[in-house]
Amino acid sequence: MLVEKVEQMMEWSSRRSVIRMNGDKFRRFVKAPPRNYSVIVMFTALQPQRQCSVCRQANEEYQVLANSWRYSSAFSNKLFFTVVDYDEGADVFQQLNMNSAPTFMHFPAKGKPKRADTFDLQRIGFASEQLAKWIADRTDVQIRVFRPPNYSGSIALALLVSLVGGLLYLRRNNLEFIYNKTGWAMAALCVVFAMTSGQMWNHIRGPPYAHKNPQNGQVVIHMFQKAFLPKKHILIKKYAAITMGMVLLNEAATSKGDVGKRRIICLVGLGLVVFFFSFLLSIFRSKYHGYPYR
Repeated sequence: MLVEKVEQMMEWSSRRSVIRMNGDKFRRFVKAPPRNYSVIVMFTALQPQRQCSVCRQANEEYQVLANSWRYSSAFSNKLFFTVVDYDEGADVFQQLNMNSAPTFMHFPAKGKPKRADTFDLQRIGFASEQLAKWIADRTDVQIRVFRPPNYSGSIALALLVSLVGGLLYLRRNNLEFIYNKTGWAMAALCVVFAMTSGQMWNHIRGPPYAHKNPQNGQVVIHMFQKAFLPKKHILIKKYAAITMGMVLLNEAATSKGDVGKRRIICLVGLGLVVFFFSFLLSIFRSKYHGYPYR
């Protein structure tokens, strides 16, 4: 029986680097003994209706890692890469009490998975290199990651340079727009909003979108070192509202218009600042209880 299982896994692996599994295959080839091979399983939700963008990003990194192992000279029948999609194996998710995706687990050749056999995606991220390091710690299998060449960055840079160069050439007789303070201020605000909202953290860590169903699940996790993607959108809108309130307060104080109109502008600006800044503090208070916030 063991020989048949190994031969079947090798046959599937020869067709595609990542073996797709449903509930029955998972229980037979991953959970049930006998087994003399280790299995890396990615639990995910890739169907479009799930709206899990992080799952797609993690799947790309997982495919890179699996291909690096499949086509390396060290490839053997001691390690296999598999995937269980929620829509194809919901019973597996229920069996493992799993309520978020993506999740990576290692099922060792002998014994049951330990706590360290679940990849800490929130802390480390899902880059192929980090996954390979984790696999080496759990299985002693060293995988050298080979990434296919990606020319999208170079093409985008060339297009941007061409666009800017063409614009400067067409406006070579009138370059006053370069000194437009409003344009530069708006660009600076966009960068500030993106950076202060946690965009870089999301890009590096690759957190999940939400717990359970993205339509009604938890979007703000009450832990200081963890976050979900919707928090970025919430923070950007709050920062924009607070900034708008500050602009209105400044306009009310410096303009020379009607006193009644200035008073209304002042009240609107003050309301925006007070309401959204209080809302902002409430989120930080829920995530980090140690700060006094007084």
